[in-house]
Amino acid sequence: MSSQILLMIMGGSVGLVLILAIAYYFMSKSMQKSDYRKIANLQKGTKEQSFSMEIFYQKLYVRFIRIPIFKRYILKIRRRLEILNIDDEYATRRDSAKILFKALCIIIPIAIVTILLTNSNPLLLSILILFEVVMIDTMVDGSVDKIDNKILKEQLDFFSEIRHAYHEFNMVEEAIYQVSQDDELNVSRQGEKIYEILISDDPETGLEKYYDIAPNSYLKEFAGVSYLTKEFGDRKVDGASLYLKNVNNITQEMQLEILKRDKLNYVFQSLSLIAVLPVLLLEPIKGWAISNFSFTEAWYMGKPGMIVQVLIVLIAIVSYLLVRKLKDNGSTNMNTKNMENPWQAKLYKNKFVKKIVDLFIPKEGTKEHRKVQKTLKDAASHLKIEWLYINRIVAAIVTFIVGLIFFYQLHVVSINWVYTQPTTDYDLIRRSIRKR
Repeated sequence: MSSQILLMIMGGSVGLVLILAIAYYFMSKSMQKSDYRKIANLQKGTKEQSFSMEIFYQKLYVRFIRIPIFKRYILKIRRRLEILNIDDEYATRRDSAKILFKALCIIIPIAIVTILLTNSNPLLLSILILFEVVMIDTMVDGSVDKIDNKILKEQLDFFSEIRHAYHEFNMVEEAIYQVSQDDELNVSRQGEKIYEILISDDPETGLEKYYDIAPNSYLKEFAGVSYLTKEFGDRKVDGASLYLKNVNNITQEMQLEILKRDKLNYVFQSLSLIAVLPVLLLEPIKGWAISNFSFTEAWYMGKPGMIVQVLIVLIAIVSYLLVRKLKDNGSTNMNTKNMENPWQAKLYKNKFVKKIVDLFIPKEGTKEHRKVQKTLKDAASHLKIEWLYINRIVAAIVTFIVGLIFFYQLHVVSINWVYTQPTTDYDLIRRSIRKR
């Protein structure tokens, strides 16, 4: 290739680069003066910072849902929050990850301390870890209950605004629509849902579906009263609106419920911690007793000491669950379970399992069968009689296996202590002098 052709190619390339640079310069000038600049400024004002807790919880949700251990808890929290955050996936994911993250921040340090203190006692360690798993469940339920209590308190202001808007518009659906425009209140989503039901082509079907997902009975009552007033009109009773009277009655019921929940929270606010403390202090007390009174080591390392320690843990678990149950309002719990096809129904479809379970179920028409069915109805239980007996059989099998493991471990502890127990000379005050 001649040098003349090479110079022409190089000159053409340089000229093309200069032309592109000049074009870019003029285009950037024109864009700064046009609407592009305004759009860029608007985008700049709405961009998140380098670190945002909102984005952090969204990313954390994606991580949790991929981990089998945490997926169960995330889905459990979702089922309850979906009732509170109607059609708001962003808020549901954010709140789910936030609740589980806070629970883990409390439980993980306790678990580490437990492992460090009880690593020499496998049986007690396993029971304490199981206790902490129970604590996670109750803490998660308690966190969701706080959100539910917040919505219940917001409903007082919501219904108050509804009364003022109804005086202004004299139309139920318009009053609900205007008040529901306040995005700062979580209950506004419920108001929007009720408004959509009222203006739909088939409000009765929509209302029946809403009854299944409403976070509390007061919103159900409000939705029903609003539908009846829209369909059949309002009327005056003693010179006052019947619709507004019904809303006032619902508000009074809510105030009593809020007062009851506040009182329960005040009474039980520290009892959960008190129920947990004996479990956390088991090993420190044991170490102190052995270091000061050596004769207690034989008791702690033998069967009696192990049985007493396990009983203390079981009593603490039962006490903790009872405290949580008494404190729990249970407003959205019944809607979170899979009533259509639970694990009992799937298990009962197995032919072998079905034959075994049918052997324990009383025959239809017998006194025992009628008694069980009446008990289930009186308890308002969702369980079928087949599911009830599956629960009983599974509980019996699990109890039998756990009992075998427990007594085997006690036997191992007893044998190990006999083989390793040193002979001792001691008094009740001074440290013992051991002889091999």
